[in-house]
Amino acid sequence: MDDLTGFQRDLLYVIAGADQPSGQEVKDEVEKYYNSEINHGRLYPNLDTLVNKELVEKGQLDRRTNYYAISDEGRSAIEQRREWERQYID
Repeated sequence: MDDLTGFQRDLLYVIAGADQPSGQEVKDEVEKYYNSEINHGRLYPNLDTLVNKELVEKGQLDRRTNYYAISDEGRSAIEQRREWERQYID
């Protein structure tokens, strides 16, 4: 998780908090948080990075739509990050 960008971490958190969201659903949630438009050229390469790092699993909903799901490794990475953050926040 330490080699992820802040944007990639945000994507990971959104995916972890949803039930197999599509890329569009992830995009919508992140846009709400950032209060700005996220273009496809930024979103999908970063989602692919999370998949390649095995933090997220990618599947197909239909011929045009993929879904994303947090992997066990991704969930573990989030928990480790939270533990690290707690030492500075609590």
